[in-house]
Formats: sequence, structure tokens, C-alpha cells
Amino acid sequence: MEIGIDSFAAFPTDGNGTIKGTAQEAITALLARIKLADEVGLDVFGIGEHHRKEFLDSATAIILAAAAAQTKKITLTSAVTVLSAADPVRVFQEFATLDLVSNGRAELVVGRGSFTEAFPLFGLRLEDYDKLFAEKLGLLLQINQQEIINWSGKFRPALNNQPIYPRPLQKQLPIWLGVGGTPGSFVRAGSLGLPLMVAVIGGETHRFRSLIDLYREAGEKAGHPKEKLKVGLHSLGFVGKSHEEAVETYYPGYAETFTRIGKERGWPPVTRGHFEAQNSRRGAYLVGEPEEVAEKILRHSEALGGIDRFTFQMDNAGLSHEQLSDSIELIGNAVAPLVKRALH
Repeated sequence: MEIGIDSFAAFPTDGNGTIKGTAQEAITALLARIKLADEVGLDVFGIGEHHRKEFLDSATAIILAAAAAQTKKITLTSAVTVLSAADPVRVFQEFATLDLVSNGRAELVVGRGSFTEAFPLFGLRLEDYDKLFAEKLGLLLQINQQEIINWSGKFRPALNNQPIYPRPLQKQLPIWLGVGGTPGSFVRAGSLGLPLMVAVIGGETHRFRSLIDLYREAGEKAGHPKEKLKVGLHSLGFVGKSHEEAVETYYPGYAETFTRIGKERGWPPVTRGHFEAQNSRRGAYLVGEPEEVAEKILRHSEALGGIDRFTFQMDNAGLSHEQLSDSIELIGNAVAPLVKRALH
């Protein structure tokens, strides 16, 4: 199993959600954390895509290219690319270039995103949410497979005998499909034979088993080999030297962030009881000390029929660079070895 980190390039904040420091300082610190993740042996680092004041990840490929120059082995991926609001030609060109810069370490996780600010920003209609994604995904996959493209669709000008350059160092870019909880998304990923990245940011992780079974069934029905049908899991997590230290460090910023986002979406304010339920034995969160977090990853994997990748999302809690770095070191030096030894 691969173990990694996903980041939204979030600003550090104080307890009231007020941004601390400058954008330059935040990006510099993020690049240092990616370098650290590489040094402690983590397998993958992902950068999301948002178009909001508190996140600095609107140009994902540029951050990853800067990280490529400072790292040696770690896979560099988007987490996720909001393909509905992007041009598949430009997405491919950017990540093919990243693949060349990184010596073949680029990947993509594409999805529709959980925020909607990209739609008005780029003049798109929310009612075309799924149609945009389906059309653009089809074009991206075609470009990944073929150098010269003949294609027409509804949302983009046609391509007639059009070569697309540059080509990546890898024969093809690995493209994962990022999904939430919509059954049709799981079936689509399986039918296309794409690896699946499941964002579980609440509830009980084992409840996603039926959806992952749908993915595997669709993939096998479409004739894709089992080894091609990979499953990744992205969840909120933070690792400390003890359970108490991890929770007390993580919870205040988590509560502020999700209460603020909840006001936009009509959710109730976060409570400590709600957090503890999410961080319980069967809950989706992985906040604790290394042994319990490793055990929980293994338990989630078993409940879901086996997973191939697990990524921690931890910069949504206003944590400092030092706190995030300490957690990355613990994940690389303690959690990942425990998981991999248990699996072998």
C-alpha cells in the first residue's frame, strides 16, 4: 500500500480563522513539507485545486513542478484536478510537462470537486455539472492514449487531426478518478478501468464497501484486469506522539474550519462530540498516535476489500508548518512502516 499526503496549500490561521503570514511564506513552507515527505520515504504527495482565498492551490501543476525540482522519488499528483472547469488539452500538456520535469513521477486525480466556485469563475453553468465532466474526461483519456486527436463535443471546439504535445515520459499519465459518494461515479470509474480515489471525509468508512464493490463489478464486467482496478482512500488525519496530543493539536482548527465552511453549506456547527464520533474506531478520521493510526488504515483496508493507496488530508485545521512537518515525519517514519510490515 502506498502512503501519502494531500494538501490544499492552505494558509496557516489563528484560532479564529484569520490568515497568518504571506502567500509566499505559505508556498515556501508547503514546498519544504513536500521535500520532507520525500526524505522520510512517503510514496505520494497530492495538491488539490480550489479558487478560494484560504487556499493557494489554483495552479496545481506549477506547485508540483516546483516540488519536482526539490524531490527525488515521491509521486506528484493532483488531488483533485477539477476537470469540469478545465480544458483537457491544457491539463494534459501541463501534467505531461510535469512528468518530464519530474523524470516520470506525475499523476492526475481528476474529479468534479466539492466546491463550486470554479463554475462562475470560468463562465460555466452548474446545471451542466456532470455533462461537462463526462465530456472532458473522455477527451482527456483520448489525448492520453493518442498523439493525434479527432474529436468533437458540446463544450469545446472540435479537434481535427490535431497533435497534442508534449508527450509525457511515461507511456501514459496515470489518471485516477476522484469520487465522493455518488454510485454512478464509482460505476464510471470501473467501466473505464481507471484507478479510484475515494474521498471519505465523514461517516463510517466501511459503509463505502458497497460502492467500491460496484466499482470492481463494473470494471470486471467491462473486461478490465483486477490489478488495474486500484482503490485509494483520502481521509482527514493527523498524527501526534500520543493520542491526546494529536487530538488537542488538531481539533481547534478543524472545528473553526468546518464550522465556517458549514455556514456556506447549511451544516450545523462542529461539536467535540461530533468530532469524537468521526474519530472513533469505525469513524472516517485518523487523528491519533502512530500505532492506532496504522491499525485504523489496515482496518479500513480490510473493510473495503483492500486498498492500494491512503492519503492524509491535514492542512484543513489551521496548523503551523512545524506541526504539519512533525506529523509528516511520524507518518513517514512510523505509520507507513507499520502498515507495510503488517501487509507483508
